[in-house]
Amino acid sequence: MGRLRLLIRLCTAILLLAIFVARPAAAADDAADGALPSFAPVCHASTGADRTLQDMLTQPVWTCSAKGWQSGVPAAWLRFDSGSWQGEELPRQFFSRVARFETITFHAVDRDGTTRSLRLTEADGMPFAAGPVFGMALPRITPDTAMLLVRIEAPHSVPLLTEARITHDSRRAQWPQISLVLLAFVMGMLVLPLLFDISFFLVLRDRFVVLHAGIVGAMMTYVLFAGGLVSTIASVPIAVMAVMAPLSYAFGGGLSALFLAHFLEHGAQSRLMRRLTLATGYFTIAVPGFFALQLDMTQPFDDWAYFVTYIPFIVVITAALIEALVHGSRSARFIAVAWAPIIIASVERLLRGLGWHVAPQSFDQMLYVAVGIEVIVISLAIADRFLALRHERDAALTEARMLEQISTRDSLTGLMNRRAIEARFDELVAQGFDTFALVDLDRFKAINDLHGHQVGDAALVACADAIRAGTDRDSIAVRLGGEEFVVLLRGERTLERAEALRQAITMRVSKQVPGLDLPVTASMGVVMLSEARRHKMAFAEFYARADALMYEAKASGRNRLAYERLTVFTKAPPERKRERAA
Repeated sequence: MGRLRLLIRLCTAILLLAIFVARPAAAADDAADGALPSFAPVCHASTGADRTLQDMLTQPVWTCSAKGWQSGVPAAWLRFDSGSWQGEELPRQFFSRVARFETITFHAVDRDGTTRSLRLTEADGMPFAAGPVFGMALPRITPDTAMLLVRIEAPHSVPLLTEARITHDSRRAQWPQISLVLLAFVMGMLVLPLLFDISFFLVLRDRFVVLHAGIVGAMMTYVLFAGGLVSTIASVPIAVMAVMAPLSYAFGGGLSALFLAHFLEHGAQSRLMRRLTLATGYFTIAVPGFFALQLDMTQPFDDWAYFVTYIPFIVVITAALIEALVHGSRSARFIAVAWAPIIIASVERLLRGLGWHVAPQSFDQMLYVAVGIEVIVISLAIADRFLALRHERDAALTEARMLEQISTRDSLTGLMNRRAIEARFDELVAQGFDTFALVDLDRFKAINDLHGHQVGDAALVACADAIRAGTDRDSIAVRLGGEEFVVLLRGERTLERAEALRQAITMRVSKQVPGLDLPVTASMGVVMLSEARRHKMAFAEFYARADALMYEAKASGRNRLAYERLTVFTKAPPERKRERAA
């Protein structure tokens, strides 16, 4: 929880920084700063396509307030009165937020009725290399000009109207340097999570890492186009900039919903909520993504529809997070911190896009910073999940090793069991373990009958301890079952070392298991193989030969060793006989 509080404080500080940057920029948008003033329209109107300039002069339908803005109309009109620029240099430049439209017609109307008109298309707009803004030249404005009427045909965006300004210097349309620095800072914040996602995917190979990488890519695209940074590195048409920004945001939102469904821990979401979250993700990519294209046929409603179709996303994501938090999801806490700023900023942008709220474009900087906060905190959430998954994996591996040890170790003595040695036998012989010694305790049944199985088990443990104490990197001890043990040896003097192990058993049992009437001895059958790496014998064959030798030792009086040395021929013996006959 301490790290989560620290994240909340960090995100709050960054968001306050964005507000601090946005407020002076907002004031500069609307207030004259002496050197480079700009002027907002005093009135606006929405009309049909057949409404002419003369109609607007003789039959005015103006709304001279900050309400009633509409983009889904055939034509929108803006009126700039000469009183706005009295005492200032005459305006020469029109600029506004990048958005789609068909044409913009400027009418400079003088006091004597003289009119100078200029009709420009979307392709004539020039995006500025600083901010999501485009500009157009005005017809000649003179000291006698009474007003400037601007007719925008088929506008696709309310901010295109509300953020329209005129100025005498195009530099006034550019964002302040501090705003561009903030955008560059956000882009830098987005690059690092993308590198993290690549690194995490190489380890996790989980779908939510790929989805988050997609979110980061979409948000980088959004900041580039919506923030106008792309204009600093390339000349991009207005239509491309206007489409790429909302389209990338729709993709980022949809991928965020898919990410949420895949990222939350198992059990954090009900089955119904998970399905609803996934459906919302696909819906957000498809529906707002379609309206983001701003096609001619959707112009009457695509601006409204784009923002309204985000409402299901906001509602479902909020409900999904609340449900996950109620279920105690740790991941949901990170996501709630990450998404709270971006949801708030998106709601503000939604209200502004619908025309219910008017604010300068510099308010978008809060959205850009919220985007940066989102991907940074989610990257930390992925890192936290990565550590949790690694902990779970390590615990699973530890449990697997324990289970493997249980399945390959004798529970009484701790030595390897028959299953383990048979699985590795060919490998061990290839490594040079060419001596197979089978050990069997003499008259062990009598110990169980006279002293009980508890004493018998103690004798087996003592026998295992004696064998284990005499083994090293060139010998391996195994309990086959009952009172039978196997020792695999390699290197020099294997027969002498096997005999020493056998003799050590009697001393070890007498020391660890007092009260036995007679000393516990052992018989041993030893098979030594020459040219071990060329052998064709299986474990069962070694065991059968050693078992026969061990019984020979018992038949000879017990407490002794019997052995044989086998030679593995590189060619079959019959072939060798034929060679001799030849």
